[in-house]
Amino acid sequence: SVRNDGKLAAMATLCCETDFVAKSDDFISASEALNNYILACPSDNGIEELLKTTDTNGKEFSQLLTETVSKLGEKMEIGDYARFEIDGSGLIGLYVHFNGKIGSMVEIHTSDDAAASNPEMKQMAADIAMHITAIKPIALDESSIAAEVIEKEKAIAAEQVKNKPANIIDKIVEGKMRKFYAENCLLAQGFVKEEKKTVAEVLAQVAKSAGTTAAVKRFVRLEIG
Repeated sequence: SVRNDGKLAAMATLCCETDFVAKSDDFISASEALNNYILACPSDNGIEELLKTTDTNGKEFSQLLTETVSKLGEKMEIGDYARFEIDGSGLIGLYVHFNGKIGSMVEIHTSDDAAASNPEMKQMAADIAMHITAIKPIALDESSIAAEVIEKEKAIAAEQVKNKPANIIDKIVEGKMRKFYAENCLLAQGFVKEEKKTVAEVLAQVAKSAGTTAAVKRFVRLEIG
């Protein structure tokens, strides 16, 4: 479930044992309530612990969850979750797939608040969240990928061409890494709705049309199962 209050948004997964319970009104209500509790937490850190002491309408989420478990007779637990809060101007895009099991959240900073409320920018943020859900980037850009992941990919690429002349191997590995970055870094990926342009290019284009500049600061993709 998700909730977006403009500059503060939450996305979380609540897990149960069967699809039957997952489709029940009580479970859906508890899932939606989870985001309200996450947004009510005074900090982004240690939300799972803070949920034990944060209450809305005089009730902590642990109490609500216990009541829901008792009513439905099935084990439930909090899965993955994320909370984004923008300090400055910007907006948060959210997307949840129709099956309710996959979703993404993206934080975009803009030059001012007026630009962040522009309908084109709001649609762009939602579209990028949809892109993330569908294409599964592992990082924002090349600099965001862990060094060990890069070294592992380089080693794999080098192993694939180990029988080539030494002076050619480096060039081939470099080419393979460029392809790896283009396939796995959000800003370098071909945009899902316009594959001939990268996500960065499409965002810049929409931002310019809205009279602003925009930059993706972070994203998260949650999936159940």
